[in-house]
Amino acid sequence: MSKDEQSFINLKMKMLNWANQFNIFCFLDNNAYNFEKPAFECLLGVGCKRSITFSKENSFTALQSFYDKNPTWLFGHLGYNAGNKAYTQHEENDFADGFFFEPEIVLKLSNNKIEIIKSNINDAVIVAEINAIEILEVEKHLPFNIVSSLSKEKYIEKVKLLKQHIKRGDCYEINFCQRFFSEEATIHPIATYIKLAQLSPAPFGSFYKLNNTYCLCASPERFLQKKGNKLVSQPIKGTSRRDADLVKDATNKMYLIESSKEKSENVMVVDLVRNDMSMVCQKGSVKVSELFGIYSFPQVHQMISTIEGILSPDKTFTQAIEACFPMGSMTGAPKKSVMQLIEKYEDTQRGLFSGSIGYITPDADFDFNVVIRSIFYNETKKKIYFFAGSGITFYSKAEEEYDECLAKASAIVEVLKD
Repeated sequence: MSKDEQSFINLKMKMLNWANQFNIFCFLDNNAYNFEKPAFECLLGVGCKRSITFSKENSFTALQSFYDKNPTWLFGHLGYNAGNKAYTQHEENDFADGFFFEPEIVLKLSNNKIEIIKSNINDAVIVAEINAIEILEVEKHLPFNIVSSLSKEKYIEKVKLLKQHIKRGDCYEINFCQRFFSEEATIHPIATYIKLAQLSPAPFGSFYKLNNTYCLCASPERFLQKKGNKLVSQPIKGTSRRDADLVKDATNKMYLIESSKEKSENVMVVDLVRNDMSMVCQKGSVKVSELFGIYSFPQVHQMISTIEGILSPDKTFTQAIEACFPMGSMTGAPKKSVMQLIEKYEDTQRGLFSGSIGYITPDADFDFNVVIRSIFYNETKKKIYFFAGSGITFYSKAEEEYDECLAKASAIVEVLKD
């Protein structure tokens, strides 16, 4: 690790330890990625001047009204059930269906330098407080067991049933997930997040604290961005493992480039996103600017496509978000049918998983990630949980899909080791 990289990590740790004095904060972390399009800003919003919580009668329209009263910076999240599209039966979870807050202070981190974007106190005082933070070594946490909400037998049974739905033409592909959890766990959230970011750095990482609950996120995927009147979505479908052996790694990457299976799944989601965006964009403006782009991360190669469109002048920014949410890469196609199947076959509701974390600017621009590869921690209840899933198609083999879930889960289990 270079001195600059270590300096960047140390400064992030100082910022997070400083922010942890607040009940609510949101740190959006690009992990120093310099991809032209995938990276979002490295931003920190702390403190809460005012906030809005989604409910059954209070969602995207209410968020627009909340913003219009005082167009300013907002940070927060959308749960998978935002707008109550996903589940007919509501289930209590650690994060509301949606929550946004106007922060007291907004900071930007770039080139190992802190820039104060918004503050109600002297800028120099904030920077001095952050720089004065002493990073102490964290004691190892006690070990705890992580179990799955589904047995292997039950998982395989459900995948076979889902394939019957595909065979009947109810859907083409469905993103099916299971939850892993421990109900007697204590961790240090900041130290765990830094470990997660080091093992799996990603351009859409986030550290999100909402009172006694945390989301530690290492997402490689953008849900939706708005700059001016331009919308950009970058769904991921297609993954192959990295390998320390350069020849094997190149072979794995070539598999992704040439695989008709991976490409067909990617195209399916691209078409879904195009359809969603066309509902709020100017006619003829929605286009695929990059199809089957291959991006390499430390642990995996990913196939990412980029869809762009021009927002219609009669559509608000919240209408753009609502039209595209939840993201097709985390549902499958067609979206309405698979969301009904997800509710029927997944044994727990997703909560914030496969939702989104991001920010809105005073100019009504925004950038939101896809909440995947994330650890959720309830500090009061000493509860940890995370999800892993895969895209089920007619050609999927249940045992292989189960093994893929375990492989994805093992990466997070490694992070959670003492």
